[in-house]
Amino acid sequence: MTAAQQLISIGRELSALGISPGSSGNISVREGERLLVTGTGVQLGDLREDDLAVLDLDGTHLAGARASKEVPLHRGMYRRDPEFGAVVHLHSPWATALSCTPPWSERSAVPPLTPYFVMRVGQTPLLPYRMPGSPQLGEDVLAAPGPFRAALLAHHGSVVAGRDLREALDRAVELEEACRLAVLTASVPRRVLDPAQIAELAERWGSPWTSESVRPGQD
Repeated sequence: MTAAQQLISIGRELSALGISPGSSGNISVREGERLLVTGTGVQLGDLREDDLAVLDLDGTHLAGARASKEVPLHRGMYRRDPEFGAVVHLHSPWATALSCTPPWSERSAVPPLTPYFVMRVGQTPLLPYRMPGSPQLGEDVLAAPGPFRAALLAHHGSVVAGRDLREALDRAVELEEACRLAVLTASVPRRVLDPAQIAELAERWGSPWTSESVRPGQD
């Protein structure tokens, strides 16, 4: 399966899951020195190959459709970690809802309620609000402290990266579930994993979680 076919398949999965409403959200995959990015204004469930844009790593348009305005956000993730090979940006309901609330900790907007969030996603900072499509979104990704492979964008949604499209999708789905649980438990007494449990999970699964992301004795 070509990279374009994989991207189209992932778009359909995201749409079927109901976490890419309307024409919101965009996906990209890196192919050597090029990026393949979904075009602007296209529903992810209806993608065709002529809806995809080809860019160089500097964001220059090479061929295909007009790229999503969120290219700076995608490029920020690729520039942050050369191991990232795919990026998913969504306006999914639970991640967007949580992005409108104060972050749980300095390094993670999402509390560690389940081991799966720590294992599969890791600490997820809240980046400041910017107008959609702002070049500053990419700079915010680069400037944020600590390691991460997912972030919430204030009043906007989420951005998630993986080594490939499947990994990026799986992390985006896990993040949406973690955000759902965080919103549902926000108004009731809740327990999070303790620092030792988090450290064990992060070490075992190689996920990013630093001490600044822990709030012992809270929640």
